Amino acid sequence: MNTPADSSAPFAGLPPLLPTIHSPADVKALPADRLPQLAREIRKEIIAVTAKNGGHVGPNLGVVELSIALHRVFSTPEDQFVFDVAHQGYVHKLLTGRGGEFFRGLRQSGGASGFLYRAESPHDSYGAGHAGTALSAALGMATARDLRGGHEHVIALCGDAAFTCGITLEALNNVVSSTKRLVVILNDNEWSIAKNVGAIAKYLNRLSTHPTYNKVHHDLEKFFTGLPGGQEMHRLWMKWKRETKDFFVESSLFEKFGLRYIGPIDGHNLDELIKNLEFAKQSDTPIILHVLTKKGKGLEAAVAHPEKFHGASPYDPATGESIKPVVAPVTPSAPNYQDVMGKALVRFAKADERIVGITGAMPSGTGLSHLAAECPKQFFDVGIAEEHAVLFAAGLATKGIRPVVAIYSTFLQRGYDPIIHDVALQNLPVTFVMDRAGLSPNDGPTHHGLFDLAYLRPVPNAVIMQPKDEDELVDMMHTSLRLDGPGFIRYPRGAGAGVKIKDQPAALAIGQAEVIRQGSNIMIWALGSMVRDALALADRLEAEENLSVGVVNARFVKPLDRTLLLSHAACIPLLVTMEDHVLAGGFGSAVLEALQEADCPAAVERLGWPDKFVEHGTSQEILRASYGLSPDDMHRRVLARWRNRHPAPVEAGA
Repeated sequence: MNTPADSSAPFAGLPPLLPTIHSPADVKALPADRLPQLAREIRKEIIAVTAKNGGHVGPNLGVVELSIALHRVFSTPEDQFVFDVAHQGYVHKLLTGRGGEFFRGLRQSGGASGFLYRAESPHDSYGAGHAGTALSAALGMATARDLRGGHEHVIALCGDAAFTCGITLEALNNVVSSTKRLVVILNDNEWSIAKNVGAIAKYLNRLSTHPTYNKVHHDLEKFFTGLPGGQEMHRLWMKWKRETKDFFVESSLFEKFGLRYIGPIDGHNLDELIKNLEFAKQSDTPIILHVLTKKGKGLEAAVAHPEKFHGASPYDPATGESIKPVVAPVTPSAPNYQDVMGKALVRFAKADERIVGITGAMPSGTGLSHLAAECPKQFFDVGIAEEHAVLFAAGLATKGIRPVVAIYSTFLQRGYDPIIHDVALQNLPVTFVMDRAGLSPNDGPTHHGLFDLAYLRPVPNAVIMQPKDEDELVDMMHTSLRLDGPGFIRYPRGAGAGVKIKDQPAALAIGQAEVIRQGSNIMIWALGSMVRDALALADRLEAEENLSVGVVNARFVKPLDRTLLLSHAACIPLLVTMEDHVLAGGFGSAVLEALQEADCPAAVERLGWPDKFVEHGTSQEILRASYGLSPDDMHRRVLARWRNRHPAPVEAGA
């Protein structure tokens, strides 16, 4: 397959441009006829880097010309670009002095973040990793500019999927009442992570395929403004048209909200983009430019498989096939947790037609693509609308349906109010399966699932679980689907432990932990994926320090197995908790609370993530080592705590 980088005949013999781009000023200084060459080189660089490191391939290949045009017309950091989700900011990084080796370390420790990040560059005016935030943030920035009497431009770059988010529509409703100058770019590539769903997506498709819409608007404006007093006539006509229900031509949705609509615009035509952006720059009213782009443009595999290449693992750019890591996992045959969950849900749904699955535009990432393929009537994709997903599930549950809501841990934060107000308060039987609980190393702080226990533990009626392996995950799903109230199951990204899944799942006793091995000196209470680390730590402490160390698979964070915990606290000198979660409000905190309520002064050493936002990194192992959670660090901390309470006896004569 030839990528654009291989088909560079029009630029043969010309010196490369990308190495000379150190700031947006260099982009402005280029002759217009060299901009297509720059676009080609940028695509080549993005393909080379993401093929090695993985990343958001399709979204960035689709916005190359748009990003160049924006930097050609506007001037960052004085002007501010606010990217929705910000995973389409690779081109922006390359044009703002972050190329070379820094960009080639994309999503790796010490390299460029996969998202916009305020601490990384003054050109990144706003950071985000969740969809739908750009318009609200940009509106706040534009309003602050107006209050300060500033003159800079604020540009919100929103994907079409952003307009399926309730928060974007809330912002849209407030634009004209808050500012008179705001540029909104609707980057319409007809894809979010999965194909857009719902009325908004259908509306945008109709709008983008209506060839006469802007011609009529443009011709009428030209007619009026060419007459004496035409500006006032045009204003009156616009007012009359709105008040007479669009007598001449149907107005766009955006004009109903008071924004001037321009488009659709070819998002790969630099001349057209620059011309329209220059027009928007001079606008004295909020304006939206509807730009049509092709996700993955320049890489055939990304165009053909947009969902896979939305966020891809390392791949072969010639074939598009994923490249397996050089270092084999501990258990090469172990399936990913998301697929274990998805296939188990298919089994349960086939056996009980009341069981349905709900996702927020992530059928593949959550494993619900299995349900969509085999039980389509029991599958619902609500788009990037996590609050609605939770409320929708609550409504279903009132009618005897057993919804399973599959949302990444970090994205479920967005549905917190309906979790409390609509599901838990009414004690409705909704099962939440929370993928990516723990670290998502390459993606960084917006995607780490390190806060779910802390935000769910205080919620009455919630049952919170985490399995130690894939077989226990299926047992927990089976258990949750039989609860009278809400159940939450968290599990990490990636492969399971390689444990065979039973033919028939077992119902777990609610709130009952599993003692894996007994110990008399130390008992380690571990949660989920940390059970394996706990067993390794116990082996090392026994072998090197001659300590008797036991391990408990906690299973349940809420309700906690207090009976077993208090029995250990009564006779074991040191308890250790281990969790892939922040320590503040997490599993270890639950243990401390239980001991305090029982007036039990047991010694506890908690191992987990500190009260910090954890950056992106090459691997979980590297990030753990950076925060004192490597095997050596955990061994050292537990041993120090033990020796502090049990110092070695002083030898006679010493």
